[in-house]
Amino acid sequence: MSLSKFESMLKTNDVYFFDATEFEQIIQHYLNIGKHALAKKAIQLGLSQHPHSIALKLLKIEVFIFEDNFESAVTLITEIEAVEPHNDELFIQKAVILSKYKKHKEAIEVLKKSLDYVEDPVDIWAMIGMEYLYLDDYDNARLNFAKCIDVDFEDYSSLYNIVYCFEMQEDFEQSIKFLEKYIDKNPYSEVAWHQLGKQYFEVQDYENALRAFDYAVIIDESFIGGYLEKAKTLEQLGSYEEAIENYLVTLELDDPTAYAYVRIGQCYEKLESPGTAIEYYKKAVYEDPLLDKAWLLLTNLYFEAENYQKAVYYINKALQIDDSNIMYWRKYAEINVKLNFFEETVNAFQKCIELGDIDIEIYIALADVLMYLGEFKDALQILIKAKKTYKEFAELEYRLFGLFMIDEKEDYAYMHLKNALSIDFEGRSLIEDLFPVISKEEKTKHIIAQYS
Repeated sequence: MSLSKFESMLKTNDVYFFDATEFEQIIQHYLNIGKHALAKKAIQLGLSQHPHSIALKLLKIEVFIFEDNFESAVTLITEIEAVEPHNDELFIQKAVILSKYKKHKEAIEVLKKSLDYVEDPVDIWAMIGMEYLYLDDYDNARLNFAKCIDVDFEDYSSLYNIVYCFEMQEDFEQSIKFLEKYIDKNPYSEVAWHQLGKQYFEVQDYENALRAFDYAVIIDESFIGGYLEKAKTLEQLGSYEEAIENYLVTLELDDPTAYAYVRIGQCYEKLESPGTAIEYYKKAVYEDPLLDKAWLLLTNLYFEAENYQKAVYYINKALQIDDSNIMYWRKYAEINVKLNFFEETVNAFQKCIELGDIDIEIYIALADVLMYLGEFKDALQILIKAKKTYKEFAELEYRLFGLFMIDEKEDYAYMHLKNALSIDFEGRSLIEDLFPVISKEEKTKHIIAQYS
């Protein structure tokens, strides 16, 4: 009634009287739905009618903090402190401002002082816990969140934070003990069973993880997170068909997700059913066209099926989303080799190097393609660049030998041949494969014989 009366007043420009409590309710409503302009209007009108209302001033401080107007907030806090120095809400707002300034230790001290004046300390303990989290002090954070749970056993926000603290310390055993103790007192908490399953999953105890997730979905048959984690666990246990069943349950319970479709597709791959896997990957990219991982999975399956035209189409989709992904450029090069599109292959390998992929395989593959195209000088430059990183690598040395011979720099060529033979004599067959004419030259044969 007060809200409709207030909105009617705004439309007509009439001024109606509301008591301070009504203004509080109106302001809280607008803050809760994110209409801060209307909340500010209500605060302004409220304080014009009730200039001494501490509750309205506290709401004004809340808006100041939301707008990062900390100076105005502090000024108003000081004003209220002169009247009500022990107002518990003042302590909270002071701590919030200190936290915004990253003064977490000072915020903790203010919150601890407030405990002498608040009736219900639970919210304060939770705030103290969060400040300790900002300081990466997980032990003290956990202790404060534990106090919250002692008061309210279904405070799942605090439960999550305690588990998070254990996870950040990588103390999964203690996390498991804590959750099992919690479940002893609250055995029908699907949230606790779900968290317990995740901890067992982290330590690769998949049997116990599965047991925990089973309990979670038995308690709440519509618990999507429980089915997802259960499915992931079944994958680890090699039960792919059962994993698929659980992923399908999540699709029935809520709108379909690209994530679930991808996981189902990967299960079908494990079951050696690539056709069905492709169907689900296509569903995934339909749901989320920007999911580059799904485009790559499609690429890989078509590549394995030797359908290189479709493979190159799908890898291009992935590259359109993320053209700085080295793995995608490698795959693009690999596919173009199969299609005999060597210029595209060269461009792809060069892109890999530009992006920081200095794996020896990239340099060698690029040099081999350039040699095939007759671009011997470019191939030589690539290998000389690789040589700066890979000092003793026979595959480089044999190629450098052949390319320097083509470039008619025999002294350099034979130096690299000797290096190659001393590193890996068995690798000399590369000369016959890559440079058959040079391999038949007498001097080449003579030097090889010296190392036999």
